[in-house]
Amino acid sequence: MNHLWHSHKLHFFVLFLSILCLIGFSKLQRPLTLASITNLLPRASASAWGEAPMPLTYYPADNPASASPLIRWTKDDQAVSYQVEFFDSIPSNLSDMKLSSKHIYYVAAVFTNAYNPDIDEFAPEAIGNKALYWRVRSVNFDNKPISKFSTPEPIYTDRTHPKINAPIPTAVYDSENGHNLLYPVYSWIPNHGAAKFELEVLSQPPENPGGIEPSRYRIFSTICPFGEQYDPAPRFGSRAFYWRVRALDAEGQPVGVYSEASAITLNPKRHWEVGIYGDSISHGGGHLSYGPADWEYGYASYLSFPSVNLSQSGDTSQALVDRFERDVLPFHPHYLLILGGSNSLRGGVPAESVIADLQAIKEKCLQNNIKPIFLTLPPINPANIKAAFDEDTASGWSDQFALVNDYIRSEVHIDIASALDCPQGILPTELGLDGLHLDVPGKKSMADTINQNWNDVRLQADEQ
Repeated sequence: MNHLWHSHKLHFFVLFLSILCLIGFSKLQRPLTLASITNLLPRASASAWGEAPMPLTYYPADNPASASPLIRWTKDDQAVSYQVEFFDSIPSNLSDMKLSSKHIYYVAAVFTNAYNPDIDEFAPEAIGNKALYWRVRSVNFDNKPISKFSTPEPIYTDRTHPKINAPIPTAVYDSENGHNLLYPVYSWIPNHGAAKFELEVLSQPPENPGGIEPSRYRIFSTICPFGEQYDPAPRFGSRAFYWRVRALDAEGQPVGVYSEASAITLNPKRHWEVGIYGDSISHGGGHLSYGPADWEYGYASYLSFPSVNLSQSGDTSQALVDRFERDVLPFHPHYLLILGGSNSLRGGVPAESVIADLQAIKEKCLQNNIKPIFLTLPPINPANIKAAFDEDTASGWSDQFALVNDYIRSEVHIDIASALDCPQGILPTELGLDGLHLDVPGKKSMADTINQNWNDVRLQADEQ
């Protein structure tokens, strides 16, 4: 059961695309390959709809876009994906609640809050002559709307302007609280025509910026099916490393050039008082479409103190034991917030083994003058895990979780699980859509509980 969160997301995307097979639409961002899915997550009702996404890019007549423009809109952290419609004029009686039969182009599944169409493909006669219009709405897991459509936004285009010819990186690692990962996640906006992507990680800035050839400084590369990639290796050091990505067509030929290289620095020699250590619940991400570099889905972003995130998605409790020396000791935090065991327990590993692993982590901490602080395990929702990932949960999981939490509550700990409103001990959909990873309200609850107890628990930890 050592499944990475990005493999969960890949499986979800396949399921999501199979749903779209049943719906019928004009255009798709990705090809469809599978049949239907039946056990879907709970649907959002019209009364629960949020505000429409708002356009963030504007292309008036005096500042037109290229024939392949980038359009952006505000992120909806309740959306799994977005639908986008284009019109050559605004239809009369256009409903903001329904798809229109008058659109000239329709994208049924956009998994980031931006899109790069090629207008030459569906409205070449409009370029340089008149405005087109676009609008967007948020949809949920089973492609049902959870917001109204935005107000149609005009877009003027000009063929003399250069088209976007590279993916646009969106993962931004900076000095803000919680915006660091030992195991980075790279994300980008796909450029038009991409069927897949090649990511490379570099030890130095590339010697060939804007090119199509790999850099001589490449230290890792992989082919990615979507606009996101989890790094399987820890990346840290006193110097920055760099990453960039290029689009490929279905035959593996370049579509444009490499993106600009982005720098990331995670220096273990900086004084890190607090480390975060765990699996994907601590690494970040949630609501099926959001990864750890979507910082609102990481509880570290809401802590009242700085921290370094040493977590890795997919970890079992044994994996946390195994990588302690490699990943924790170089940073040597004074306090280590530990949350692990959910993947092991739901996969059928008995509570006694998980408790033994947590005890081993505690001993490793104390041997190295690191103060361990455990977090209780939030409950899961096996039905939603099955719906989202087609994964079964071991029978008796709830009893096993309770045994592990009893052990944690006997140690220096913060009880984040008790602070979550989980009737009958099941994680509700509104706290974790996929049944495993807490969404924004759940991550905020984790951080609030930690913040409220931090002063007291530090004193307890220092007495160990």
